[in-house]
Amino acid sequence: MIPAREARLVRLATGDRVRVVGLEGRQVGDVFCFAAEDPSEHLSAAHTRTQLGRLFPALGESFVTDRRRPILTLVGDTSPGVHDMLIAACDPARYRAHGVGGRHASCAENLHRALGEVGLRTAVVPQPVNVFMRISIEENGGLNWLPALSRPGDSVTFEAAMDCVLVVSACPQDVVGINGGNEPTALALDLFPAQESAERVPALHDTGEKQ
Repeated sequence: MIPAREARLVRLATGDRVRVVGLEGRQVGDVFCFAAEDPSEHLSAAHTRTQLGRLFPALGESFVTDRRRPILTLVGDTSPGVHDMLIAACDPARYRAHGVGGRHASCAENLHRALGEVGLRTAVVPQPVNVFMRISIEENGGLNWLPALSRPGDSVTFEAAMDCVLVVSACPQDVVGINGGNEPTALALDLFPAQESAERVPALHDTGEKQ
């Protein structure tokens, strides 16, 4: 379980699969991923967009690192398929700009905390893969932050293309209405080791099985 406003870390071996589930729907999850052998190498949204020539991978395509190596592959998606790779992780400065006084949970702090619990650190906060996040682009180039469309039980499944460390934050954003205009809610992670049947996870998505 990933409680609302918090993050959890999992270590993945090549071929392992992880499914990010929106338990109540309309909740954004910030996904970060680092190479296990060298955490200075991380999933890069910018390099992925360049590699694929699109804003988000299609099923079967991979996210790549800042060294242009595949790190995660998108292997399942039961949601409406609306996700984001343009928006930076929320951080304390973002909430101060919103006029929020005092401490406010953020995905950037969640990332540092999750890594620190296993003795890792990152000098920068990579731009995350924002699953279930809905950002529209206007003709004049402007951006709109819109409520997520994901439904209760919708999920996105990734397969590790290398040994890696994955962190998912249940985004604490409650000023801009990306989380359905609601208070942030919990997410869940389902893990499927590589030695399990490769067909098992896609079958769950194909049948629309919910948590």
